[in-house]
Amino acid sequence: MSFATDILELLSPYAGALPRVRALHLPPVDKAQGKDGEFCAIELEDGALGLSYVLLDDTLRRLMAARGGLGVEGMDAFALARAFADGEGVHRTLGFAAINAISRHLFDRVGYVAPDSVDSVGGLDPQSGDHVGMIGFFCPLAERIVATGASLTVVELKAELEGARDGYVVTTDPSALRGCNKVLSTSTILLNDTLERMLADCAGAQRFAMIGPGAGCLPDPLFARGVTSFGGTWIEDRAAFVDALVTGEGWTRYARKSAITPADYPGWASLKTRLSA
Repeated sequence: MSFATDILELLSPYAGALPRVRALHLPPVDKAQGKDGEFCAIELEDGALGLSYVLLDDTLRRLMAARGGLGVEGMDAFALARAFADGEGVHRTLGFAAINAISRHLFDRVGYVAPDSVDSVGGLDPQSGDHVGMIGFFCPLAERIVATGASLTVVELKAELEGARDGYVVTTDPSALRGCNKVLSTSTILLNDTLERMLADCAGAQRFAMIGPGAGCLPDPLFARGVTSFGGTWIEDRAAFVDALVTGEGWTRYARKSAITPADYPGWASLKTRLSA
């Protein structure tokens, strides 16, 4: 099965007992080129928030244009989440945000708090002799990795970014990842239908770290696929975070970077027993 069907299967037992959708929060269009305008948020009635990337194609502008007719407010949260598997375009984007919001709701219900991230590169600990693959171009992180003496290959979807840089190369060919022993990936591959392809090309990697504000779902299906670290944004001040997001201001001070690994994560099968308890 696909990641989308797997994550929905994990969430489906709780479909009838979830808070409904309270709101869709969108960043200003004029902030779309900066990191503070890259994500929307679905908020549930209990305050749980889930983020989703809005800069694939013209998703943000389409969401803005259709906002009044989307009917998101008051919607059944699981019905919206199903659009991640069944929908297209903006609906799939909102479905993914709903999956992340439901996951946060469930984590809160069982009292699970994701640990702090130990660093900005998913705990990969790049060193001389490593060949690090990067899926999605994180320029400051690329320079940091190269500075350790590790070699680096960056895979990007945007052809205009291709070419040699100072100490590394950017390519649109995922097969270039096959020689990498460590991989750092954007969580956007969960949304743009490239997850399975990228994992296949990284089958020889010893570590596969996924990071980004969109890394907010239950990690079990990803750990089962070989992901070794899942680093997201753990929102700690809901109201201030929402205010910052919708005004295009920086929201990182209202959240912290988290990282879940198979070694420190009990697994949803264990955590869910707290629901009945």
